[in-house]
Amino acid sequence: MTSTARTLRAFLRRVSLSHGFSSSLSSLKNPSTLQRFDLFEKKATVGDVLRLRRIWTSPPVCMGRRSCKIAGRKDAQNLKKMKRNGKIGKEIVAAVKKAGPNPKSNTTLAAVLEKARELDVPKEIVERNIKKASEKGQETYIEKFYEVYGFGGVGMVVEVLTDKITRSVAAVRGVVKDSGAKLADPGSILFKFRRVRVVNIKATDADKDQLLVVALDAGAEDVIEPTVYDDDSEEDHSESYYKIVTEAENYSAILSKLQDEGIAYEPDNGFELLPLNPIEVDDEAMELNKETNVQIT
Repeated sequence: MTSTARTLRAFLRRVSLSHGFSSSLSSLKNPSTLQRFDLFEKKATVGDVLRLRRIWTSPPVCMGRRSCKIAGRKDAQNLKKMKRNGKIGKEIVAAVKKAGPNPKSNTTLAAVLEKARELDVPKEIVERNIKKASEKGQETYIEKFYEVYGFGGVGMVVEVLTDKITRSVAAVRGVVKDSGAKLADPGSILFKFRRVRVVNIKATDADKDQLLVVALDAGAEDVIEPTVYDDDSEEDHSESYYKIVTEAENYSAILSKLQDEGIAYEPDNGFELLPLNPIEVDDEAMELNKETNVQIT
């Protein structure tokens, strides 16, 4: 194959020097000329076919805007699930460190394991963290709260489970500083929140009037409606939630009532901090606070 290419180049050079490029093209059409230089078309043999190199090409697949949105939503859901599983793992370690690995005698661990089952936490994550808690050098996880001054007069509370307090302080301080917010002194903001049990229900999964009747009949303190903005997209609406606020001792009764009425609810996320006096801010402050929240979490 190399000798054929070399012969062709020599032929083209010779013809182009004597007759010019146009005559070279006409010479190539002459079978006698091609045959003289061993370039006349020959019937391909089996060996030639086997040596033939084929390159297959295909146009790129364009997924479209809707598919990209779905992929982005799935990535966000996977990230949320990963963080949630990590938090459950830390709670397991803290519970085992507190009263041992036996859920029959350790009621705290039994409650965490029940929550892990409700949240579909993989079994290997549960077992790994129980084993991790039994290791000699593993310290227990401590719950810490860090208070942050956001934008537009907004106060934020960051809840952390950590086995290294110094490391967690440095991490939170770094993120807050980079976002332009400010770390507050302990007690400056936390008193503006209350710690309650909350049942989250997607706005698309329940009728407002039915939910209010069911929740209040079951003894709920309040039902907080999702905040709706004029420029919200359909995707934003699908990710908004009603929040049923209740005391811890009434939490199970409300779940049972929702199940009886066929109303779907989100898995247990534990306690939530709700502001006593919510405030409104402009769009710019809203976006800055959202970015800060995403970076911290």
